[in-house]
Amino acid sequence: MIKRCKWCNLDNPIYIKYHDEEWGVPNFDDKYLFEMLILESFQAGLSWECVLNKRESFRKAYDNFDLDKVCNYDDEKINELLNNKDIIRNRLKIKASISNANIFRNIKNEYGSFYNYLKLFTKGKTIYESDKATNDLSDAISSDLKRRGMKFVGSTIIYSYLQAIGIINSHEKECSFSKSINYLEED
Repeated sequence: MIKRCKWCNLDNPIYIKYHDEEWGVPNFDDKYLFEMLILESFQAGLSWECVLNKRESFRKAYDNFDLDKVCNYDDEKINELLNNKDIIRNRLKIKASISNANIFRNIKNEYGSFYNYLKLFTKGKTIYESDKATNDLSDAISSDLKRRGMKFVGSTIIYSYLQAIGIINSHEKECSFSKSINYLEED
């Protein structure tokens, strides 16, 4: 019998698939890192399940998270997003997503990839811990992103982001997936 982390809603196939196949699995592709950063920023004040249930709609609305397209969104596109009932229609989060996209692109250009930027903080290591919402790593990355002008990137959001992309492995000890994923660590 498969055991999953307590937070995984077993009545939601989307959530089960996310937990089993994606959450905590290292994926450092810039396109994925951008998508997850935008989605995590929409989570602020909401549940991740709410955002995850709208993920496909977000992909359509946000041009499949094409970084250059999102960076160039104008007032017309903002109004289109605000009127899209299939996504989270929060004006501040939508405007922040565009601004954050431009900052993400600047970081990517500065470091060669967004993951290279993250490695400044992680040294390429995976952290194994559970039952936390923040740590020193999420505090440091959040602080730096805020200094660069990003919004909706508090330490809790960044911690959740780091869990999602596989820098922090938080599968509970009882979870069948806590040891089954082959995590890549760099020296």
